[in-house]
Amino acid sequence: MNQENYTLLCDYYELTMANGYFELGRKDEIAYFDVFFRTIPDGGGFAIFAGLEQLVSYVRNLRFTEEDIRFLRTKGTFSEEFLDYLRTFRFSGDIYSMREGTPIFPGEPILTVRAPIIEAQIIETFVLLTVNLQSLIATKANRIVRAAQGRAVAEFGSRRAQGAQGAILGARAAYIGGCGSTACTISDREFHIPASGTMAHSWVQMFPDEHAAFTAYCKLYPNNATLLVDTYNVLESGIPNAIRVFREQGITHGGIRIDSGDIAYLSKKARKMLDEAGLPNCRIIASNSLDEFIIRDLISQGAKVDAFGVGERLITAKSDPVFGCVYKLAAIEDELGNIIPKIKVSENNEKITNPSYKKAYRIIDNKTGQALADYLTLADEEVDEGQPLELFDPISTWKKKTVTDYTARPLHEPIFLDGECVYDLPDIEEIKRYCAREVESLWDEVTRFENPHRYYVDLSVELWNLKRRMLENAGKCE
Repeated sequence: MNQENYTLLCDYYELTMANGYFELGRKDEIAYFDVFFRTIPDGGGFAIFAGLEQLVSYVRNLRFTEEDIRFLRTKGTFSEEFLDYLRTFRFSGDIYSMREGTPIFPGEPILTVRAPIIEAQIIETFVLLTVNLQSLIATKANRIVRAAQGRAVAEFGSRRAQGAQGAILGARAAYIGGCGSTACTISDREFHIPASGTMAHSWVQMFPDEHAAFTAYCKLYPNNATLLVDTYNVLESGIPNAIRVFREQGITHGGIRIDSGDIAYLSKKARKMLDEAGLPNCRIIASNSLDEFIIRDLISQGAKVDAFGVGERLITAKSDPVFGCVYKLAAIEDELGNIIPKIKVSENNEKITNPSYKKAYRIIDNKTGQALADYLTLADEEVDEGQPLELFDPISTWKKKTVTDYTARPLHEPIFLDGECVYDLPDIEEIKRYCAREVESLWDEVTRFENPHRYYVDLSVELWNLKRRMLENAGKCE
């Protein structure tokens, strides 16, 4: 998509801090920030990372215009020297990230920013909003698609989305998560996500009766004839009229959509009527405020539904609509390039951060090809795959498992180095396929909806010892 000027799409305190660092002569100090989240939406066992492509575009186009600077001057907060510095502002740092479509877990760095402190600070808001939005929707979409058990799922939520970007990028994220199409036409143009759709109730109401409405539509679109059959009465008029028109027009592979009522009951009745009419290839599509739990219940009740259209509960992630990624300082560099770890301490254990510059690995069982755990190390550590690896439960800390025949796959790739993008962005089909493969590599116990098994995200001994020492010394006066 064409990149708007989002440079001022940042929290105001990012700019006041930036001005402060500039005035104190600290603008060139290097800082490391981790992006991570703390809680999986809907009590799930994992989430899906999405939004990297938009982050790359933002960083590439990060500029303060003269209009931006004139506006900031009116605030009466920023020095003229700082405003002049903004005229040539560019991102010059490094960004390391997981690939889009990767299953992610609480506490691990999804991406790490290493940059001069002002640059690292100014991009915080946009980094979080794009990752939070798309990871939330991709995660919800993946849940819904898994509930559908191989049946097609279309994203229908544009009109319920929170704003234009929520609709456009939500459709992108839903496709990454596994949806097969979208109702959002612009997302097809921009991201090549197949746009689909047929008719609304208003089409049927615009004609004298259902038969006339269905006939007109089938003549216009004989190869894509899906008829909405619940404008008046599904069983008494909608389906009989659809059958009549399909026969009249010689359409054998059409479809009907049910958008209200008892979908399990109506779909079973509809299937019987269609089959008896010699239309076994006519598909039945269901919509109407669906989510993963309703879809799962419909299938368990024997609903004869071939595909689902899911709108508001997907595009808004209605059941748990906040993803909660945070952006926390992990380290700084001194004048000699030495890394000085930083930690945030809280009375809430989940808010205590993991210090320093880190690497993340996914531990893969070589015999099964499935993911066993994620493993965080200090950046200068190497994992010796020839040695047994002890993994501790992230909550109990005493419960451990030892793995031997494994591969430690690095999860982070360089995206920007010295301000230059060094990453070839994959197309959305590649991201979608990668996501599906990675989810398939998780154990069923992790992917179940209720009480999923807690996936291990463990710290290396060196990282854990560093964290323990810093916690013991936190807040002590010198």
